[in-house]
Amino acid sequence: MKRYITAFTVLSVFFLWSFTPKVSNTLSNIQDPTIDDIVKSYKKAIAEWPKPTIDKGVKWSEFSSVKRDSLYFEAQDRPEVILGKMLFFDPKLSKSNQISCSTCHDPEMGWTDRRRVSIGNNHLSGNRNTISLFNIADRTTFFWDGRAKTLEEQVAGPLGAHHEMDMDVKSLPEKIKKIKGYQPLFKDAFGDDKITYPKIVKAIAEFQKTIKSQPSRFDQFIDGNYDALSDREIYGMHIFRTKARCMNCHNGKNLTDESFHNIGLTYYKREYEDLGLYSVTGKPEDVGKFKTPQLRDLLLTRPWMHNGLFDDLEGIVNMYNSGMHMIDPKPDQKLKDPNYPVTDSLMQPLKLTKDEKTALVLFLESLTGTKFKMRRPEFPVK
Repeated sequence: MKRYITAFTVLSVFFLWSFTPKVSNTLSNIQDPTIDDIVKSYKKAIAEWPKPTIDKGVKWSEFSSVKRDSLYFEAQDRPEVILGKMLFFDPKLSKSNQISCSTCHDPEMGWTDRRRVSIGNNHLSGNRNTISLFNIADRTTFFWDGRAKTLEEQVAGPLGAHHEMDMDVKSLPEKIKKIKGYQPLFKDAFGDDKITYPKIVKAIAEFQKTIKSQPSRFDQFIDGNYDALSDREIYGMHIFRTKARCMNCHNGKNLTDESFHNIGLTYYKREYEDLGLYSVTGKPEDVGKFKTPQLRDLLLTRPWMHNGLFDDLEGIVNMYNSGMHMIDPKPDQKLKDPNYPVTDSLMQPLKLTKDEKTALVLFLESLTGTKFKMRRPEFPVK
């Protein structure tokens, strides 16, 4: 009898040992969050959301929603905005009388021109994609390379650029002064009818400040309408915040860190080469760095990136998924050429699954909400 008990004990131990790993794995799977669990974790106040994946030392801010601009029509009735809007759409601000600010920043096209790069005076092409004016009042620097520090500088740049509006800005006030209908507009805006270049620039800047995104389904979700996003879009937002590591650069209200990064698209010493921030600072570490674009209303602002070479969201997600470190210099290359671009260390292979990439694209699409199309004004002609 004792022998049978011993044999039974040995078999029992063997049985438990054999199945212990399977039991443990089953328990582990049960503990892993499901998509349903993840979705539920976001259907609450944003302060209670799962924390995003942020690299050490990265400054970031949490998402926040944009609100419908309840003062929009009041703003449009301000005298300086009325004047600025008129000037913004008026082609007489260009040398040829054919190109206005709205040529590249068309309200029907998300305040861009939907071209790979802009086309201006004498059909000359620029070398960069037109940045949308959505939420431009929130910017801290302007242009892809950050060369303008104020909105007024941003306005002034295209007016005199030979491949854009090609206007002699010194003679512009006199040209506008000859159009009698502008004088009362300047008087209403500035208290006197004297027309000067700084006033022209100031008025256009005041108008541009009124160009804002309208709330999207993403904003509705943040504000508590938890049916505004589908489960897959919510899951895509979770991927955006965690595994895809997007929030290292795309965070805050407008989903941008307002900073500059080299994401591996410098095309150094090849076609499409653009040295970015380096052209402003002259610092080797700035080669290939460009301003982080905001992601709001991105479906209205394609094509994307500083060179406008990308117009497919799935393709862009695949690009980031790769890590973008294909052209990093070898040690001897950097010694021989200090300007050889180095891709930002924030760029890493993501190893996203097909389902994760699909969900991420769906979330990105939910960030577009603006539908309002601004009418062009009637210009003073006499």
